[in-house]
Amino acid sequence: MHVLWQPSQEQIQQANLTRFIKMVNQKYSLNIKDYSQLYDWSTQEIAQFWDSMWQFGDIIASQNWEQVMVEGEEMTATHWFPGARLNFAENLLRYRDEQTALLFRSEMGSRQELTYAQLYQQVSFLAQALRQKGIRAGDRVGGYLPNLPQTVIAMLAATSIGAIWSSCSPDFGFKGVVDRFGQIEPKILFCSDGYYYNGKHYPILERVEQITEAISSIEQVVIVPYLEENPDISLVAKAVFFSDFINGFAPADIVFEQLPFDHPLYIMYSSGTTGAPKCMVHGAGGTLIQHLKELLLHTDLKRNDHIFYFTTCGWMMWNWLVSSLAVGATLILYDGSPFYPDPGVLMRLAEEERITVFGTSARYLMSLEKEGVKPGRDYDLRYLRAILSTGSPLPVESFEYVYQEIKSDILLSSISGGTDIVSCFALGNPIGPVTAGELQCRGLGMKVQAYNDQGQSVINEKGELVCTRPAPCMPIYYWNDPDGSKYRSAYFQLYPGVWSHGDYIEIKPGGGVIIYGRSDATLNPGGVRIGTAEIYRQVETFPQIADSVAVGQSWQQDIRVILFVMMNPGYELDDDLKEQIKTAIRENTSSRHVPAKVIAVIDIPYTLNGKKIEVAIKKVIENQPVLNRDALANPESLEYYRNLPELSR
Repeated sequence: MHVLWQPSQEQIQQANLTRFIKMVNQKYSLNIKDYSQLYDWSTQEIAQFWDSMWQFGDIIASQNWEQVMVEGEEMTATHWFPGARLNFAENLLRYRDEQTALLFRSEMGSRQELTYAQLYQQVSFLAQALRQKGIRAGDRVGGYLPNLPQTVIAMLAATSIGAIWSSCSPDFGFKGVVDRFGQIEPKILFCSDGYYYNGKHYPILERVEQITEAISSIEQVVIVPYLEENPDISLVAKAVFFSDFINGFAPADIVFEQLPFDHPLYIMYSSGTTGAPKCMVHGAGGTLIQHLKELLLHTDLKRNDHIFYFTTCGWMMWNWLVSSLAVGATLILYDGSPFYPDPGVLMRLAEEERITVFGTSARYLMSLEKEGVKPGRDYDLRYLRAILSTGSPLPVESFEYVYQEIKSDILLSSISGGTDIVSCFALGNPIGPVTAGELQCRGLGMKVQAYNDQGQSVINEKGELVCTRPAPCMPIYYWNDPDGSKYRSAYFQLYPGVWSHGDYIEIKPGGGVIIYGRSDATLNPGGVRIGTAEIYRQVETFPQIADSVAVGQSWQQDIRVILFVMMNPGYELDDDLKEQIKTAIRENTSSRHVPAKVIAVIDIPYTLNGKKIEVAIKKVIENQPVLNRDALANPESLEYYRNLPELSR
């Protein structure tokens, strides 16, 4: 491990983080000198830290809070900023000038700009239309859209009323969408006529019709033309074009509903590992203050920045990116493949749109290196000052690639968190060094530790990522979980009373963090968490197959999905059936769920109480020891997975 970058004295002096340290030193008569001391204070004096973050983030509220936090008997019972009343969208629409707010680019070459003034006006029109349709605070509004300006407008219009926004990427199949939206029963569904990817267009209106028929709560479908200028929407019941939906409304001040700090804002979804995806409800105030902290302090975002993140609207990084509007920065939205028409397309985008903060995945950076792309040589990246990487751990080689082939004077922030907190546990430090293979720091106000098997906090040792104090970004509750049992079982069973996230990490003595990947059975191809249950639901539709199990295999610095199937008597797994299985999975979930290999086996291991043992299979195929075989009903079945020739290629 070695230091690859150090900020200059000028960079340190101009950083938002330095201003924040000066503010808290003055406010509380402290003598904090560096990030390490700031982190310790922020996790010891949590109320003081979040009070200071409210002030530094200049949060707009119609009514002030009575106290910062009221802790309950459990972490989940903590009440944040009681008495405060605010609106999330109002904070994101505080700027209404001629600076560019949204700049959209697609892989097919289209380009669109919206100023902050234009964005405000578009949100005003749509908010009026939603109110006329009877949308009120607490109603759900769904988005089944590419990463378009209209997606941002729809979210802001919905949340200005206090409606709850939830979105799925348009590459999700019918079942994947219904498994999610069917639980939360949206009244309005925003969608496009399709999307582009890798030079191909994918119409989805037929699927939208099926979704609308399956979810009876949907009262209106609002369609954004994207593939065609005037698509035929007669197939979709209750459908209207976006332009017609907002037609006739005059410019007007937006009525921002003033709501409690913990009013629900977003519904996001677990990966669906053990059944239907769980619906995580995130609060408006908690999401806002956490995102402001990460954008202002950990990313050093400022008004003159152009910030980009390669993401779909089904990933939490979209929600994170959109919060940059609260800082007044220019957001670069992109729809399409990161490698079409060539591997340099996003780096060319960075040059053309003068991107200063470039967000991507570890897999993307590894792929650039593999393709031999030399962005620093081929593109003018003079404006680029920070690269953010998440989705999976960034290997040391990729750290070095960034500094050798992209830019030597750049803040490379490998960040890690999750949909569960719609933010990060570990991320960047603009006033500290970048060390190869390490995330720079734990997030301010987040009491993150590594626990060993005995539940003891360890340094310089691999352990379970835990958070031992409450944070405002925790879900306020799970949907359809009246007694909180789903919520508690998701995070608080391993170490009672302590949030356990499901990652293996190591905290270094200097404060850096190494992420070793998921500690549970969730699949993680390309850094995108997906659930095995969603795969099983498709495989179960095939009469030829008696049972199946999916695991992730470490492969070429990534994870690939391996599907094992047990055939019913009289059937064989041939190439045609393999393709049928892959097609069903792709069409009904997403392309990321499609297994790299489909392999026939004669038995599948189960526990004594009837649960498939995915983790044990993963250990066997990666030549790791399997402990506690006594818990298996059929432990001999594990031997069928050992040294399979198909897994070596």
